[in-house]
Amino acid sequence: MRIEMGLLQMEVAGRPDGEHPGGMDTCLEWLQELAKAQGESFKLNEQQCIEIDREFLQYYHRRICCLALRRFDLAVADSDHTLALMDFIAAHSPNPQWSVTHEQYRPFAIFHRTQAAAMLALGNSGAETAIETIEQGLKRLRRVFVKFGAEEQYDQDELVRQLNAMKESLREEYKLGKTLAEQLADAVAGEEFERAARLRDEIAKRRGGLP
Repeated sequence: MRIEMGLLQMEVAGRPDGEHPGGMDTCLEWLQELAKAQGESFKLNEQQCIEIDREFLQYYHRRICCLALRRFDLAVADSDHTLALMDFIAAHSPNPQWSVTHEQYRPFAIFHRTQAAAMLALGNSGAETAIETIEQGLKRLRRVFVKFGAEEQYDQDELVRQLNAMKESLREEYKLGKTLAEQLADAVAGEEFERAARLRDEIAKRRGGLP
């Protein structure tokens, strides 16, 4: 990856720098083991926070590269790792402010994950599944806005707009009508319960294979 001061070389698998903090594959795994051993008393110390920040940035850089290289499977995995790091930080942060400096990037990580997962679904299962994947990502984003009391900003958010544009672009390109999820909503609203049950079964089958 080319950056302002030169190039970054990253491993494709495992931690991007190839290191093994605490003998584990990632800093997250190492700290999870420490937290498990120490129980509720565990709090991140200054050096551990520095190590988390280093891993956080490395996974961001590699996620961008994976998206550019269309390695959507790897981009999904790296997004999931970043989101897991955020969850760990929220649970064990030494102070709320440090947690917020990471939590502010949660929508961006969800956005990247949704993009990558939708493109992966498009190649594996088709446009309808890709659109449903985007819908799931949008619901996940909305939960973040609700959690932080910013739901009124959701519809105007640029990341939300981009995902909606991606969804409508797929719908137009592949000449799709309503997805199964949208048909299910219509069936429930119309009290067509047998049809709704069939649609739920079909959705469950499809979602079993979603990334």
